[in-house]
Amino acid sequence: MRRGDPRGHWILLILAGLTLAAALILNGLAHGAIGEGPKDTVKGTGRPPAAVANGGPVLNLTGSAPQSAGARPGKIALTFDDGPDPKWTPQLLDVLRRHNAKATFFVVGAHVAEHPGLTRRVRREGHELGVHTYTHIDMASAAEWRQRVELDLTQRVLAGTIGVHTRLMRMPYSATPAAMTGSQWQAAQQIGGQGYLVVLADRDTEDWRRPGTDAIVAAATDGPRGRGAVVMLHDSGGDRTQTVAAVDRLLTLYSKRGYQFTTLTEALGSPAAEIRASAPERVIGNALVTAQWASSRLVGALTFLFGIAAVLTALRLATLLWLARAHVRQMRRRRRRQKRGWARLAPPPVSVIVPAYNEEAGIEATVRSLLDTDYPAPMEIIVVDDGSTDQTAWIVDNLRLSNVRLICQDNGGKPSALNTGIANARYDVLVLVDGDTVFQRDTIGNLVRPLANARVGAVSGNTKVANRGRILGRWQHIEYVIGFNLDRRMFDVLQCMPTVPGAIGAFRREALMSVGGVSNDTLAEDTDLTMAICRAGWRVEYEESALAWTEAPSSVRQLWRQRYRWCYGTLQAMWKHRRSVVERGPFGRRCLSYLVVFQVALPLFAPAVDVFALYGLVFLDPMDMAASWLVFMIAQAVAGAYALRLDGERLRTLWTLPLQQVVYRQLMYLVVIQSLVTALLGTRLRWQVIRRTGTFSSTPPAEPVPARSLP
Repeated sequence: MRRGDPRGHWILLILAGLTLAAALILNGLAHGAIGEGPKDTVKGTGRPPAAVANGGPVLNLTGSAPQSAGARPGKIALTFDDGPDPKWTPQLLDVLRRHNAKATFFVVGAHVAEHPGLTRRVRREGHELGVHTYTHIDMASAAEWRQRVELDLTQRVLAGTIGVHTRLMRMPYSATPAAMTGSQWQAAQQIGGQGYLVVLADRDTEDWRRPGTDAIVAAATDGPRGRGAVVMLHDSGGDRTQTVAAVDRLLTLYSKRGYQFTTLTEALGSPAAEIRASAPERVIGNALVTAQWASSRLVGALTFLFGIAAVLTALRLATLLWLARAHVRQMRRRRRRQKRGWARLAPPPVSVIVPAYNEEAGIEATVRSLLDTDYPAPMEIIVVDDGSTDQTAWIVDNLRLSNVRLICQDNGGKPSALNTGIANARYDVLVLVDGDTVFQRDTIGNLVRPLANARVGAVSGNTKVANRGRILGRWQHIEYVIGFNLDRRMFDVLQCMPTVPGAIGAFRREALMSVGGVSNDTLAEDTDLTMAICRAGWRVEYEESALAWTEAPSSVRQLWRQRYRWCYGTLQAMWKHRRSVVERGPFGRRCLSYLVVFQVALPLFAPAVDVFALYGLVFLDPMDMAASWLVFMIAQAVAGAYALRLDGERLRTLWTLPLQQVVYRQLMYLVVIQSLVTALLGTRLRWQVIRRTGTFSSTPPAEPVPARSLP
């Protein structure tokens, strides 16, 4: 029994996309791409009261009146903001350890989650930790809810990393009490109301400006001799070489003068600021740390893969253009040989086989276009009606044309109909045509001309989209010309053609018989057949001048069904012919490797690239992302213009290319994902019938006659 098409993977895909988006946001928070902003102190008016502005650097704002405190005489509390940093924090810890000094580190929560081991080292070596928000946001300009989130997330990662909370908090962009603005004072009151000690500084070294080691040391000791101080420094946010050197000098010089470098709470003479976290809090914190760690690794892997994908895409585009130019030169030489071959040999008689299932909308136009040919040799047309339930057979029978034969059979699928036509064909050159395709007068002659070379077993024609008036048709037109035909030129030069399309292809009977005819093992019988012919040692060539006009799907639903079948069938054919990669000849190694990379692997990775691009557009520098996209579009447009020129098409179609990249490309990627999931689950996919709209039909069909009554 055939199982239905899989559906659950779409939920998994959506969840994967959301997970990736969350990972990108977490990683952006950890690295300052999201959340951190410039100092903005528009909110709030006035100044803090004189008792605060002229008081100590540590504020207790939990009571009715603000209280402030400072370091005791002879005590210096070195405080470091913005870390932990994997480069500078270890260097500062090493300096502190050499001098047996302690300090207080006001950490950014996202950095703690990114470097949990470094945070544990800070505490293990006896230093103190305080909160410096989760994303280094300016608390003075943040809404109250955002302030709470920043503090809560940082406390959670501290609980998950070192198992404690802290009562110390320093606002980013703050300095000394005297330098506080009205908006900073308002934010400090809101933070103090949550039970935090708001920490400022006696001495702001402004080491972030990198003023020089001497200037940093001077700012750290600018005060009366013997007086205690809270000194503000930084262990992250840029090059901290001067800070490391200054701390080393400061500890060397002033320890000899009797100063003691200690933690903030010890300098104040107050109880320790740490509070042990509960078990549930530690579990939640661990989950947040793990998520941050995983997001960092995931983004790193995606960045690496994104680079590979970009390089491969650029190489593919350059290779396609280079080989397309080589194909032009090759075709000139080939046509000269073909003319000499036709001069010695008369054009061979041809049997045209048209498998048809419910093709009433276009079958008459197909047959009449085949008859309207300038091909000089004998030709027969065989229409195989594969159990149609519409008027297809009746329309063909009522044409009453002497060189058109109608064969009716029970529905057995397209391979069965083709094999029936092949078995009933009189001639050894066989042209296989879909029932919705229209030929030009010179198509058959151009198509069979490469068969003058006895080594050629099959020839692919050039399929054109006829119904390109609407946007969906134009997108498919671009895909046929820029995608399919450029690929076919490349495959022709490399002698590894994977597909002679069912819409238009010429075959030697000998080549078909050497592979056992048309197989029904896959849903892409044309790809399966072509791969088998290549493996049998025959050449398969592309004839660009053999034009066939086909009706492309006119709705997204119909397009999905068609491409789902194509992609699923191609995957089946690739798996069936997988041993060709170890066989002699260029086909397997060149063709299957290309298909695996560019039609399976990269499309699977493409949704992640799109999420990454959207993330960059929203949260990173949109100009950089827009510039990258513009470069890509220009490269695509150049390749497209060249492909359209080679095919004799107008360039004005390119105006739809940018929109195609935004909408149509994603649809094709989803088709690949659906097809691969279907294949991996072993689900049997039924033949997807495409409803025709009659692009080539000028009159509506007449009343049907039951197919069984036809001869």
